[in-house]
Amino acid sequence: MGLHGDGGGPAGGRAARAGPRRSGGLRGGVAVFAAVAAVFTLTLPPSVPGGDSGELITAAHELGVAHPPGYPLFTLVAKLAIILFPFGSVAYRVNLLCGLFGAVAAALLFFTVFRLSGSYAGGILAAGVFSFSRLTWQWSIAAEVFSLNNLFVGLLMALTVHFEEATTAQERSKISKIGAFCCGLSLCNQHTVVVYVLCIIPWILFRLLKEKELSLGSLLKLGLYLSAGLLPYVYLPISSYLHQARWTWGDQTTLLGFLTHFLREEYGTFSLAKSEIGSSMSEILLSQVTNMRTQLSFNIQALAVWANICLVRKDRQNSSLVWLFTGMFCIYSLFFAWRANLDISKPLFMGVVERFWMQSNAVVAVLAGIGLAALVSESNRVLNTSGLQCLEWLSATLFVIYQIYSNYSICDQRTNYVIDKFAKNLLASMPHGAIILLRGDLPGNSLRYMHYCEGLRPDISLVDQEMMTYEWYLPKMAKHLPGVKFPGNRWNPVEGILPSGMVTFNLYHFLEVNKLKETFVCIGIHEGDPTWKKNYSLWPWGSCDKLVSSEIVFNPEEWIKLTRNIYNWTEDYGRFAPSSWESVANEEMWQARMKTPFFIFNLAETASLPSNVKAQLYTHAYDSRDNNGIPTFLLSSSFIRRLSIYERNIQ
Repeated sequence: MGLHGDGGGPAGGRAARAGPRRSGGLRGGVAVFAAVAAVFTLTLPPSVPGGDSGELITAAHELGVAHPPGYPLFTLVAKLAIILFPFGSVAYRVNLLCGLFGAVAAALLFFTVFRLSGSYAGGILAAGVFSFSRLTWQWSIAAEVFSLNNLFVGLLMALTVHFEEATTAQERSKISKIGAFCCGLSLCNQHTVVVYVLCIIPWILFRLLKEKELSLGSLLKLGLYLSAGLLPYVYLPISSYLHQARWTWGDQTTLLGFLTHFLREEYGTFSLAKSEIGSSMSEILLSQVTNMRTQLSFNIQALAVWANICLVRKDRQNSSLVWLFTGMFCIYSLFFAWRANLDISKPLFMGVVERFWMQSNAVVAVLAGIGLAALVSESNRVLNTSGLQCLEWLSATLFVIYQIYSNYSICDQRTNYVIDKFAKNLLASMPHGAIILLRGDLPGNSLRYMHYCEGLRPDISLVDQEMMTYEWYLPKMAKHLPGVKFPGNRWNPVEGILPSGMVTFNLYHFLEVNKLKETFVCIGIHEGDPTWKKNYSLWPWGSCDKLVSSEIVFNPEEWIKLTRNIYNWTEDYGRFAPSSWESVANEEMWQARMKTPFFIFNLAETASLPSNVKAQLYTHAYDSRDNNGIPTFLLSSSFIRRLSIYERNIQ
């Protein structure tokens, strides 16, 4: 039985196992898929999640290009889901698609372990502890690329096992071609899977060479199959050339533009972020091990190690696959820790980094399933009994049930409308025909989703501050923003004509040509261009700010009335995990309550005003603080101290 030590020679053992394991693996895989799909579907968020989800959904809805490297496969399949699924919001349909991807990934992990070990319990353990870990569950029910990546990780491991079990040259040739195609297809999604691809391909080629089945012709054929898997990338230049999407990223109509996007040069090739100085490699590796223990448990880690320890016995079958999977895990972990240039001491960045540990957790789960089967087999051999299978089933069942019990309340997103309400509140607060200069993933992606996919507030115009500094943005997007005037082709603090012929403009010039429109920044304004300060001021508008001509006199009473009940926000402060986008949205909404009192307070503190006018401003700051229901712990010490002095003076 796989790692249990069959007799009769390798070829004979493989042939004897192939029939029953093939049928048993398929039946078990279908059952695992159905069970995981049911749980994931039950806990899906009904609307748009945070992070990149809004942007990915919008790119699919508009048939545009998503952020680098483009994710063409995800975009096309998500578009099909939006069209074919006849229920729920646009976001819900893509969330459902990702949940199904996650269920397929679970089935493939089961299939891999079962075909390697012959153990149903080991397969269920691997599929269950991985799928129902908080990290996997959370990102399998959100419109993100991670569940599709998990699917490909499971698929590549399953195909590798299938190749190892092949008994004829014809079967090995067929599986290697399918595998080459799937390797190419996997690279059309998340590029981190390339580490596993670069481990599996040499192993397959070595096995073919060992069997004297590798020739120049077969190598060229495998290369063609791999290239065929990359064909979805043709979508990028086609979408860019058609120029119909109201939201897209980059210009892929030229080879340079395509390579810039494919290689993620705007972020930094093989890096997570563009310019962040991150934690050290050792810190990230230590955090990965700690996080894995939290997600999977120490016992699962121990079983994965046991799977390798058991290989010292020479009669173990398929030992090379266990070594291969272990090597994939180690190489990926080292590579990612080297390139993950984010500071994981910050909860939000830790949340970004930990998502990429799912790829390594999937391998550990498979090794743990094999380890459980090997542990039972070894115990049976030592004790000279065959009655421990019930304990194998019991332990696997308890592990999976514990995962579901521990994480269900956290991962149940059926009533999660936080990002939905955040975006709707921001859009509803805007006056008719407003221009919103977006900054950051939270407002940018959520507002774009609501505006383009759900059709909210078609009268407003969304302009991305960061994107406006890129050469491709206005040539691609300006025609879809008819309500906005652009005094050039690219935003730059220094106005002029670039060598490419592009005309640059600064923010002051942009505001001047759009004087008839009310312009807002959400959230914050680009620090690199202070030219707007010549003739404009920022006045608080909830989480956003309004750019107002300096000629207009600030009326505190009127502004307080205008912004007092700008949002309908009922979430309790601090109720979400610090690493979640819901926490960021909630924090922004609570901070919005303080912005007008702080603005008036700072005006009283810094402006050269008569004492009676300052007293009036302090009064307004004090009153608006009470009226907004701001808890004291959210206020700065200087704000509290000065208002306390003022409060004593008026009593």
